[in-house]
Amino acid sequence: MNKKKNKLWNLNISVRDFNKDKDINEYFNTCKKKLGMIPNIIKANSIDKKKFEAFNNFYKKLMQDENYLSQIEKEMIAVVVSSINRCLYCCISHSYNLGKLLKNKALSKKILINYRSAELSSKHRAMLDFTRKLTELSSSIDENDRDFLRKNRFSENHILEIIEVTSFFNMTNRIASGTTLMPNEEYFA
Repeated sequence: MNKKKNKLWNLNISVRDFNKDKDINEYFNTCKKKLGMIPNIIKANSIDKKKFEAFNNFYKKLMQDENYLSQIEKEMIAVVVSSINRCLYCCISHSYNLGKLLKNKALSKKILINYRSAELSSKHRAMLDFTRKLTELSSSIDENDRDFLRKNRFSENHILEIIEVTSFFNMTNRIASGTTLMPNEEYFA
């Protein structure tokens, strides 16, 4: 196990020298400019360029591009999935991102700890209830669950995106937890 202070994760795999790959280095420079840091999940994915590109392309398409859900809704889903899965890295990073988007750190923390106690619209509560069920009991999702989203003004495309975002963060939670990926110090500021 890696004993270094400020370790990235608990695997004996070193993260490659970022300056050796021009594309990865450019991506890192963009992160530094936009975020003031390189998120550790990005560093961890840089050990394999094809995985790095696949992860970042899918993340960008799902979370940053204009789709059907708002960025706030997508981050709410990421926070709730991460909270249910007790994923340290994703709880810290996504509640931080959600707090910035909402301009309300307290609401972000309420959503992280127990979204049901947070002041949310019935539409967002329905979305997060679906997210919770898909995370905890995916095989029990049925037409009634999708109909409940439809009744709360979610289109078919919204529903698909809720499913995709929920699924993506269930995957990343498991990778982050399985490797003990550590949150960046900047998230604690």
